[in-house]
Amino acid sequence: MAIITTIEDLRVLAQKRVPRMFYDYADAGSWTESTYRANNEDFGRIKFRQRVAVNLENRTLASTMIGQPVAMPVALAPTGLTGMQHADGEILAARAAEKFGVPFTLSTMSICSIEDIAANTSKPFWFQLYVMKDRDFINNLIDRAKAANCSALVLTLDLQVLGQRHKDLRNGLSAPPKLTVANLINLATKPRWCLGMLGTRRRTFGNIVGHAKSVSDMSSLSSWTSQQFDLSLSWKDVAWIKQRWGGKLIIKGIMDEEDARLCVENGADALIVSNHGGRQLDGAESSIGALPRIAAAVGKQIEVHMDGGIRSGQDVIKALALGAKGVYIGRPFLYGLGAMGEQGVSKCLDIIRNELDLTMAFCGLRDVRQVDQNILLPGSF
Repeated sequence: MAIITTIEDLRVLAQKRVPRMFYDYADAGSWTESTYRANNEDFGRIKFRQRVAVNLENRTLASTMIGQPVAMPVALAPTGLTGMQHADGEILAARAAEKFGVPFTLSTMSICSIEDIAANTSKPFWFQLYVMKDRDFINNLIDRAKAANCSALVLTLDLQVLGQRHKDLRNGLSAPPKLTVANLINLATKPRWCLGMLGTRRRTFGNIVGHAKSVSDMSSLSSWTSQQFDLSLSWKDVAWIKQRWGGKLIIKGIMDEEDARLCVENGADALIVSNHGGRQLDGAESSIGALPRIAAAVGKQIEVHMDGGIRSGQDVIKALALGAKGVYIGRPFLYGLGAMGEQGVSKCLDIIRNELDLTMAFCGLRDVRQVDQNILLPGSF
């Protein structure tokens, strides 16, 4: 593909280069995938007001997220198995985000560890935490994030149980992939990916293996993860984690006004309107559909972010107009990573920046911090 101009171009290239099970892991939703599709499709119904004869000199996309300066109000979302889209994927994505000037969020379920990212970047990154039954492990993860100078903790609350994703079951998802006949045939068509993986030692869950009790290899990890997500998770745990962490806390997985108000009550610095990319409750509302209602419910008491369905800079500006202070991209940067490594993540960010800047200009604005509902066509949202 000689010319890449859209996130869709990166997706097509990633599908060619990434083994099927890992491409499907990134690209799929749960059950019928209706919420996964709605996350994208609902953006398309929102229309802009085009303005003309407005001074568009000296435009800026610079903003802040939880008080941290950002080159544009976009962060890289926490995504599991990122290092299976491309060898050392989390390191490459973190480097690209740092160079660009946007936050990178490392997942608990990453291939590269917290320490790997800290050793390969020079600025603080964010760390995403799942609540496990093993509280000693949680304490250890928080201490490791502090030692790595992480500047925010992103606490995900919508994964007490794991949504059923049919493609993962059919593909026999594992990291590294099991050497079945079907997988070997597929891997034979992905030589670039295979060479990369042969050149790295990072092929399993770096934050867990060797750190959690009784997890020393992949055979024990599988049973550990299936047993460790905490079904008894409550807002008392959120308060405990807030106190234990002591820094900026962002709560991810909010789709209801009452839960948004509880984020405020429990001292979170920001919340993320998110349905986990349509990977958990199939049939849930789209993130962009829920955003205005949640933003209205909490007002300026807490910073509101969102993720889910963003595939362009135009989607970013629509989310900002409907109340988000910033957004997160997951699949778009994974497509870039799978397609072209660090260069692909940088390309993804460049595409979104260009689309965001041009759309803001066509709507008659020079500063992304001025974006509000006035740029949208009444009745379209």
